[in-house]
Amino acid sequence: MSPQLDIVVVGSGPNGLAAAIVAAAAGLSVQVLESQPSVGGGCRTEELDLGVTLRHDLCSAVHPMAVASPFFERFDLTGRGVELSRPAIAYAQPLAGGRAAIAYQDLHRTVGELAEDGAHEGRAYRRVMAPLVDGAAAVRDIGLSDFREIPAGVLKPAGLAGAVALLGRTLELGTPVWDRLSRAPRTGALLTGVSAHANVVIPSLAGGATALLLGTLAHSHGWPIPVGGSQSITDALVRDLVGRGAEIVTGCHISDAAQLPPATAYLFDTSPWTLAAVYGARLPAGYRAAVRRFRPGNGVAKVDFALSGPVPWADPRLAEAGTLHIGGSRADMKRAEDDTAAGRHSETPMTLASQPSVVDPSRLGPDGSRPLWAYAHVPNNSTRDMTETVTTLIERYAPGFRDVVIGSRCIPAASMSEHNPNYVGGDIAVGAVSMYHMLARPVPRWNPYRTPVDGVYLCSAATPPGPGVHGMCGLHAARRVLRERFGIRALPDIGPTETVA
Repeated sequence: MSPQLDIVVVGSGPNGLAAAIVAAAAGLSVQVLESQPSVGGGCRTEELDLGVTLRHDLCSAVHPMAVASPFFERFDLTGRGVELSRPAIAYAQPLAGGRAAIAYQDLHRTVGELAEDGAHEGRAYRRVMAPLVDGAAAVRDIGLSDFREIPAGVLKPAGLAGAVALLGRTLELGTPVWDRLSRAPRTGALLTGVSAHANVVIPSLAGGATALLLGTLAHSHGWPIPVGGSQSITDALVRDLVGRGAEIVTGCHISDAAQLPPATAYLFDTSPWTLAAVYGARLPAGYRAAVRRFRPGNGVAKVDFALSGPVPWADPRLAEAGTLHIGGSRADMKRAEDDTAAGRHSETPMTLASQPSVVDPSRLGPDGSRPLWAYAHVPNNSTRDMTETVTTLIERYAPGFRDVVIGSRCIPAASMSEHNPNYVGGDIAVGAVSMYHMLARPVPRWNPYRTPVDGVYLCSAATPPGPGVHGMCGLHAARRVLRERFGIRALPDIGPTETVA
């Protein structure tokens, strides 16, 4: 008897939905199974009553990867009605003394303001970032590739220059050569803060590459915030998928392969540990052992604040910042990240914060109240409530912050998997981030998406190019499924149509 479905996707994060859309656009029958009551994985927005009811992003809040992603370029988010609003300040680093280091979307403005604190500061930032911004297309293509094929644009002169600059700067920021930036401490702090998105020790090659990719996107594509919250991205993906005739089933927890409906191929937007549990002994012992060696990374504790008004930053320019990296100097951040990696709670943990109402008035309450989103880096599986620690840390750079807090909620790292099973122990990257585990993610295979079980593929952030709301893990996996299981070699058109727009 032939299978009833062509493809079943397990998990409905951005990568699972991207894979499902590519398959449905190719004319295949698709069903998406989601264990949670709602779809979207880490790309969801919910109303929280923290003394006042406001919309808070459950995980991702700022989307430089989405606006740059080749998947979303083809999908055309803006053509689907998703409004991506870009703060003038992409990211900022509050510092002792009150004056912050700031990265504007405009590279020249960034360099100019850094130079106000010393010409060497502006020169240092320009030296690191200008060649990458000049080769931004190649940097983007490399960073969001499957790391198995050389993007065509890289072979062009501008692309080759960008690729060489990316390699050289990664070695600089990710090795002891990093100390070279001690001569430009504000620039060093600004770049180190961006590297903290990798949630690894400082310096590291993975952190350096993360800083350079995200920094390049800041000065080329911007760091946009979706109006209405991250849910607007998920809603656009779901509308397209349903418009193409696919079925989405929520509240469907798969714990054994026997529960799966018959299909030609299965794509798992889950952690590799979930996939290993579902298939058990059906997977070869060697693959299961390799999956066990692929460990979760450090955790994050999410802290949501409801505020009565703007954060009273000591540097008033920060009122325009969409994203803030709160960790102090390079030395402060290194100590904090070293503590986290060693399984200790830092007294001043690296904390990332977002102020969505800076560019999205719809997030404001009628009384001027607003949400503040924050992540603190903690050891994996930490149960600690980080609200007081994060509050104290923000207060250091925004005296009077406590006075504007109406209410708050903390999701400890150990509880992050309750709303997304992929976040084991609070690891939102779905597996430790390192240069080796960017290439061999989750296991060393030429095709990292295909598993040893016939017709079963992995398409989550545990595969290249790794974490972020970009849909590229799903796109790369789906292309292989189309070619290997259905003989479809051309990528289908996934842009808006009258039926699915």
